[in-house]
Amino acid sequence: MKRIALMGLALAAVLVAGVGGYWAGVRDFPVAGLRKWFGVETTFAAAELAGTGAVIYYQDPDGKPVYSITPRRAGDGRAFRAVRASEDVSFENKLSAPAEATGQAGPRRILYYRNPMGLPDTSPTPKKDSMGMDYIPVYEGEDDGGSVLRVSLGKLQRSGVRSELAARRTVGRQVRVPAMVQLDERRISVVATRSDAFVNEVASVTTGDRVTKGQVLLRLYSRDIAAAGAQFLSDLKSGGRDSAVGGARQRLENLGLPPEAIAEIERTRKVPLSMIWRAPRDGVVLERNVVDGMKAAPGDVLFRLADISTIWVLADVPEFDLGAVRLGAPVTIRVRSLPGHSLNGRVSLIYPQVGEATRATRVRIEIANPDGALLPNMYAEVEIGTGDAAPVVAVPDDAVIDTGTRQVVILDRGEGRFEPREVKVGQRGDGFTEIREGIVEGDRVVVAANFLIDAESNLKAALRGLTSPEARP
Repeated sequence: MKRIALMGLALAAVLVAGVGGYWAGVRDFPVAGLRKWFGVETTFAAAELAGTGAVIYYQDPDGKPVYSITPRRAGDGRAFRAVRASEDVSFENKLSAPAEATGQAGPRRILYYRNPMGLPDTSPTPKKDSMGMDYIPVYEGEDDGGSVLRVSLGKLQRSGVRSELAARRTVGRQVRVPAMVQLDERRISVVATRSDAFVNEVASVTTGDRVTKGQVLLRLYSRDIAAAGAQFLSDLKSGGRDSAVGGARQRLENLGLPPEAIAEIERTRKVPLSMIWRAPRDGVVLERNVVDGMKAAPGDVLFRLADISTIWVLADVPEFDLGAVRLGAPVTIRVRSLPGHSLNGRVSLIYPQVGEATRATRVRIEIANPDGALLPNMYAEVEIGTGDAAPVVAVPDDAVIDTGTRQVVILDRGEGRFEPREVKVGQRGDGFTEIREGIVEGDRVVVAANFLIDAESNLKAALRGLTSPEARP
């Protein structure tokens, strides 16, 4: 039995040697498949093409796209095949269909050999550089003179190249800026006289109190108002002309007497010694500048009132974010006095001026404040939504290489082929960038390791530009 086993191994060795001698000159012969057939590992080493250079990775013994940086064994115990630097250059050819299957008469023709360090130096025959490194062969079809770049599958595996499809999606982001709560300028009123007056009595109203429209604020005596009232009564009692009565009424209105006070004089036919001044609107007393017995000059502000049922939130948007903010954009407002709560509003005005010191533009948001929780000068933080609701062609941010003067994406053409494409970008947000020109929906773009591919593409273009036509094979 032992003799029979030895004879079988000897016969297998002879067959392998014969097959190896026959296929030694064939470039793409599937050696890994014969290994699996015969179950012999060491004998077929002679049948494989002898690679040069350092071992850069290890591949599955059956040629499957499984790689390892360190020596490794497959599930059946066979060792992974060592791939050297010269073999990795055309590694995609080994994984593609062999010449016999594609109908080609033989392996692809080598056009020339390029410098392994990327220098603008080529050779029509194999050679080594000053450091002893082999020149890298360039095969027919690889140097097409265009922008398409071929990368071996081994390099793709090691560099972690990953691609995604460009798709239509809504691109938007949140502009987060600080803000201040301010009063609505249209809802502020003052109580003042238009003539010299003496304050007889001030109502029990102080700064911070809430008042309602028509509430009594003070009583005062004014000599000018008393004289105009007497003239108004005289015209009424004498049955004077309508023009005379109308002139006296107009004088009282010019002195700031409220319409209800004029109606009271007309009804009672009596001018009171002191006139009642009432609150012109609902609101909060911001200022009280009057006391009993004081003299008030024309124009003196006695009370300042503000209606806080509607409030403004003024946000300072930096200049570089201003282009993304639009009227009517949704806004989320958070104030420190209301932790865990947020208010919603919309941009009602973008002020037409950029602050010289802050380089920011003020944006106004009007929101309802029925319970009075928001008070003037409160600090707030706002998030302004940007972007249009319509979906646009967009790619992940990592897919765009921005040089400052142009933006480039790397198109994945499949089978290790890549093409740099200059694009025009639009809005950015939520991890995506709008692409306005350059690619269309469905194009596959590289989102990982694209800088490596771009660098190799630039190197290829530089070599093509630096190498003179006479030096090219």
